[in-house]
Amino acid sequence: MSSYTRRPSKPTAVIPPHGFEFGGPLGAFGITVVLPILVYSFFFLCNDVSGCPAPALLTPSTLTLNKLKAQTPWPENGIWGLHDTGVTLWVSAYYFLLLFLQLLLPGEEVEGQQLDCGGRHMYKFNSFESALVILSGLAVGTVMYGSSFVVWTYIWDNLIQILTANMLIATSTCIYTYLCSFSVPRPGQPNLENRELAKGGHTGNIIYDFFIGRELNPRIILPDWIPFGMGGQVIDIKAFNEMRPGLTGWLILNLAFIAAQHRRHGHVSDSIILITAFQALYVMDALYMESAITTTMDITRDGFGYMLSFGDLVWVPFFYSTQARYLAVYPLQLGARGIAGILAIQGLGYYLFRSANNQKNRFRQNPNDERVKHLTYIETSAGSRLLTSGWWGTARHINYCGDFIMSFSYCLPTGVSGYIVHHYTNPVTGTVHTEVEQGDARGWGMVFTYLYIIYFGVLLVHRAMRDDEKCRMKYGNDWDRYCGLVRWRIIPGVY
Repeated sequence: MSSYTRRPSKPTAVIPPHGFEFGGPLGAFGITVVLPILVYSFFFLCNDVSGCPAPALLTPSTLTLNKLKAQTPWPENGIWGLHDTGVTLWVSAYYFLLLFLQLLLPGEEVEGQQLDCGGRHMYKFNSFESALVILSGLAVGTVMYGSSFVVWTYIWDNLIQILTANMLIATSTCIYTYLCSFSVPRPGQPNLENRELAKGGHTGNIIYDFFIGRELNPRIILPDWIPFGMGGQVIDIKAFNEMRPGLTGWLILNLAFIAAQHRRHGHVSDSIILITAFQALYVMDALYMESAITTTMDITRDGFGYMLSFGDLVWVPFFYSTQARYLAVYPLQLGARGIAGILAIQGLGYYLFRSANNQKNRFRQNPNDERVKHLTYIETSAGSRLLTSGWWGTARHINYCGDFIMSFSYCLPTGVSGYIVHHYTNPVTGTVHTEVEQGDARGWGMVFTYLYIIYFGVLLVHRAMRDDEKCRMKYGNDWDRYCGLVRWRIIPGVY
């Protein structure tokens, strides 16, 4: 820590001990600008108005901006139409509902990891129960009104504006936490709330610090006058955003897309059911195992900045639901063989992911547990035990391998994707009919529906590298000794 201070007195950049990440300030600026554009582009260029991709993109020699706008759901009043105050208020109400449920419902009280300042934070976890309450309400509405339930139609009709509302909330939240981070007590000052800055998040470079996050665990203590026993409770901003709005929102979007497919085509395809079931399993598993996040890098190392705020509230729900949105317009029937093949891939990935994580958690909680006491390990000078057999003896981040396998099952149900939407007007009744076919767009839609696999692979490799660097700093020579015993990072025999 000698190369930087906790709160630089000058706005000059100071390279953290582990170096800048994500390409430093320039990379942080690029990601902050490019990723929102990419998310919006996916909604406009793969749409239910003209096709996926928009047909104009198939003939670049005749492509014009006006032609492209005509083939996308571009608002009539231009860029200002991307935002709607009423939609933003409804989206905000969704966030307040999640907050209310966290405070009101009983939850598991868990103590976090020890902080550099010496204290520990307490966490209240009940996101699984909160999600069940919300999903139960949506289920009742769907039973009563079917696919025309107002929540489903509202989401489909206002997708772009809902995306913008989440962008505004994500950005305003990280601006708030960035400004509040300057009130973190310096070393030696009273620090009853155990606030501290993230190790790599206060370099003095505004762009980089805003992106990576200055404060490690920004929190809000609610006033005592709030009723229903909620006064005095603590909201951990990072943990809340990590587990609640985006993950639950991802599942809600998928359900809205199933309803949209039913309204549009009169049936629901096996492909969209399969994708939603897989992703619902992933989401509900994460929510059920919520307390495990206290040991993750997101909580223990990363500050809460634009990277996590945008990722949690925008990227996860809107980018990860691309496949279900595609199938809402172009339903693909997989048949028994297709379903069996994709189920096998998903089952393998999930088994590897969950069994590896369970093995690690059991060993951490009780090394004498009958299920893990046979495992070998090395003990570091810091007192930690690093597994060298079982799942964790095959690769240092073997759970990421399961994660990566599952990513294929999210994309394969879209097949060789791509479609074109044709609109026909009945000359007698004047009624407009639409037909969807693949035509010349076949295969080109894979740019949208299969990008997730590439992105996720890069994400996991980058995260594994960050994990390794963190462990090398923590364990020193012991980590090098461990890497000599467990050579592979993610995929045994490959990487």
